[in-house]
Amino acid sequence: MSKDGKYDHTLNLPRTDFPMRANLARREPELLRWWQERDLYGRLREARRGRPRYILHDGPPYANGPIHMGTALNKVLKDFVVRAASMSGYDAPYVPGWDCHGLPIELAALKALGLDHHEVDPVELRRFCRNYALNYVDVQRDQFMRLGVMGDWYRPYLTLDSSYEARQVEVFGEMARRGYIYKGLKSVHWCAACETALAEAEVEYHDRQSPSIWVAFPVSDGRGVLPPDSRVVIWTTTPWTLPANVAIALHPEATYALVDTERGKLVLARSLVDDACADLGLEPCRVEATFKGKDLEGVRCRHPFFDRESVVVTAEYVSLDEGTGCVHIAPGHGPEDFEVGRRYDLPVLSPIDGRGRFTAEAGWLEGKFYRDADPEIIAELERRGALLGSGRTLHSYPCCWRCKNPLLFRATEQWFASVEGFRDQALEAIDQVTWVPAWGRERIRNMVRERTDWCVSRQRAWGVPIPIFYCTSCGQPLITPESIAAVADLFRREGSDAWYRREAAEILPPGTTCSCGGTAFAKEMDIMDVWFDSGSSHVAVLEERPDLSWPADCYLEGSDQHRGWFQSSLLTAVATRGQAPFRTVVTHGFVLDGEGRAMHKSLGNVIEPVEVTDKYGADVLRLWVAASDYRDDVRLSPVILEQLAEVYRKIRNTLRYILANLYDFRPGADEVPYDQLLEVDRWALYSLSRVVERATRAFAEYEYHVAQQVVHTFCTVDMSEIYIDVVKDRLYCSGPTDPVRRAAQTVLYHTGHALVRLLAPILPFTAEEVWQHLPRREDDPWSVHLTEWPRPDPAWKDEELGRRWEVLLAVREVVQKALEEARAPKHIGKSLEASLHIYLPPTQPAAQGAAPRAQPAAGPATAGTTPAGQLAGGPAAPGESPAVHGEAPMRGGGHPGVAVPVGELLRRHLDELPALFIVSGVQLREDEPDPARYLGWAVGERGPAAGVGVGVLRAPGTRCERCWVYSGTVGADPEHPDLCERCADVLRRHS
Repeated sequence: MSKDGKYDHTLNLPRTDFPMRANLARREPELLRWWQERDLYGRLREARRGRPRYILHDGPPYANGPIHMGTALNKVLKDFVVRAASMSGYDAPYVPGWDCHGLPIELAALKALGLDHHEVDPVELRRFCRNYALNYVDVQRDQFMRLGVMGDWYRPYLTLDSSYEARQVEVFGEMARRGYIYKGLKSVHWCAACETALAEAEVEYHDRQSPSIWVAFPVSDGRGVLPPDSRVVIWTTTPWTLPANVAIALHPEATYALVDTERGKLVLARSLVDDACADLGLEPCRVEATFKGKDLEGVRCRHPFFDRESVVVTAEYVSLDEGTGCVHIAPGHGPEDFEVGRRYDLPVLSPIDGRGRFTAEAGWLEGKFYRDADPEIIAELERRGALLGSGRTLHSYPCCWRCKNPLLFRATEQWFASVEGFRDQALEAIDQVTWVPAWGRERIRNMVRERTDWCVSRQRAWGVPIPIFYCTSCGQPLITPESIAAVADLFRREGSDAWYRREAAEILPPGTTCSCGGTAFAKEMDIMDVWFDSGSSHVAVLEERPDLSWPADCYLEGSDQHRGWFQSSLLTAVATRGQAPFRTVVTHGFVLDGEGRAMHKSLGNVIEPVEVTDKYGADVLRLWVAASDYRDDVRLSPVILEQLAEVYRKIRNTLRYILANLYDFRPGADEVPYDQLLEVDRWALYSLSRVVERATRAFAEYEYHVAQQVVHTFCTVDMSEIYIDVVKDRLYCSGPTDPVRRAAQTVLYHTGHALVRLLAPILPFTAEEVWQHLPRREDDPWSVHLTEWPRPDPAWKDEELGRRWEVLLAVREVVQKALEEARAPKHIGKSLEASLHIYLPPTQPAAQGAAPRAQPAAGPATAGTTPAGQLAGGPAAPGESPAVHGEAPMRGGGHPGVAVPVGELLRRHLDELPALFIVSGVQLREDEPDPARYLGWAVGERGPAAGVGVGVLRAPGTRCERCWVYSGTVGADPEHPDLCERCADVLRRHS
């Protein structure tokens, strides 16, 4: 183009209303409103009616606050799955849900009320909890929709809905009918702060420092094995459990020693004698005798500060890694202790109430908070001479996942589901499921294999009541099919608040009688574990909604749900339906900051989804999700967001360039048949077909980071750095309707049409915006989200052509290195100022006929007849971005090997090489090269271009002021003395 721009009006310069600046924060809400006004989700469901179904069942988030980045990651991943399934031709409804019960909501409500839960009427508290939850359902709904997540947002499922609660009661009743529900006294995790039992899924483990003490239990009856003046030494990190001690456990096969020390005769594991003596500051100890642990079974000791005995028992789990090998047993304060106690018929003492305070059973400790009692217990042991030593130990300790406070084990009567009763069936069901990633199978398998039961009762008010009654005459529980049906019907009509408003006699069927003959009943006031709530959703939702079906095709949640929702859903389904409620389970990691740390407000490293959408737009956040390998923990930081924003800009610029060059293209009417395309055009369609193939496979395998990388690389390399570079001259400088221009437009049209659909699940807003600017056929839907997945013409997948172009593009890389060598010292500027000499490897001699760049008149699309593109050879068009440079080219997916000789290819494509390399002439040489004579020199080092040498010279001839190609034909046309022959002919034909 001349400096004064006198030929600008003769060029087919790009033009489009599609803006370069995305301005997503403003434009995305406008698109959301447009979709809602036109009922996009409803139209999509109608369009897919009658198709095979694909059901992703939504795991319900807690309705107790705004969404966070982990929730956003989860919902966006689900949206990828559902959108891709829908575009693949499935009827893929998405019914979002919310978990509206549970302690987090109850605690938030109590805090807002400023009350203790003991002081408030249950119905009033539940009303406040309901309103609190529903408020955050609305908040989260708007935030999820703002992320572009498409679904049935105004008909979600809520665990507080009366119909949901009724079905949950029926699940409980069915498990009871099959004998899996029982009430028992067990040692369970208990949170004194929350005043409720917890399931294993609600327990977190954190490092904590605890006192560690060595305590001597005097032998009262050595059974002829231990002398009466000996003492058995235990080591513990929970002094507060000593008031409940009733036994000491030894390993039956371990060797124990009676050692004589300055503190008397002590009994402990032989292998730990030296370490224990060193820890206690004792002189080297003399071993008087040794015994097997089983030889000491039945020995009786005196409790160190209570007037009762502690019997010696044996247990295989006793470890000899630390301590003394003698473990104090308190069946009321530990599951293993409880099992040992049950085996030996030991008393179960649990002298701590629901608030964590010692009861009168603990004597002088009554009223003390259990953790505060440690110093007093240690002082009492020392006063009585039972304390041999003390210290501090850092160890992993169970904590409440809600309030983060340490937990205690406490023996209380609770309702349990016997996992043991159907565990083998559950393990078989796990093996029938596809787990993504595959390690999820072993993780949940190990958890279920080790689980004996599930504590399903909670001592709170906000939840679904356990539908059990007690006979006031004999105290026995009543749970029958008739009582379950009565409760379910009541909940379906009035909701679960009716349990608190109505008496038992109003709920039970008339004539209900206990087996003892009693006719008066009381209600159970515990509620169900919140995991039982959400774990019943496969019944309460999938079997209730006519647009859904059981089992679900996919569950997708964070990795913590192997012990949470995945497991509770599995257990309730296997117990009542005999199989898993899902066919595939996909697991994602947690969101960390850029340094790999968990996000915490105290660290100031939390990034909220609303911050990202307000600054960058939802599509950039979604691009972050797509670019992350979610199977592990994923990182997010301002730096990462800036990088993703740049990736987004590159993709957008590629799409914008495509749109800008299709302003006068009519699909169908202007398309050039495949067999009339230039070879570089066919290579571009071949690359596109490979991209669609790889992206399709990645979506099918839930590998969205692979799909994103494939599409991004295709946009930035195969398109921007190669194809667009090569065809730009054709698009700009040919006549508007010339076949060579229409050929390039045909490729851009097919590329844009495929790319926008590949990107629609990931970047729904941008894809819609592109779709509204893309030339479309009459039968194309009004929204890109009503289209189906791209399916390229099988003819495009020409593997032989792909192998040829793998070689040509390898040579192009060598050419670019040589041009850069010439450009660095400013021997040349634009690549069109250069002419090339290409030297073939010795085994592949060059053909005669070195050719400067041909300049024939525009006409039928013939390989090698068109000039190079403006992107590298001239200034960018107004408003146009420069070429985008990214990672190494993908070349349509690559090839395992190339069997096409480089020399043969270069000779065959000699006339096309100037356009491919964007230079003004190319000559193949067979003589020995003299690198010193060239302005730039490079040699291929590996791959198909190995040994190919490229030398750079200044191009002969004069530069055409319209296309900037150097040619000997410039000046040949007297009407246009500053144009080459091709450009002069275009002006004559189209002026």
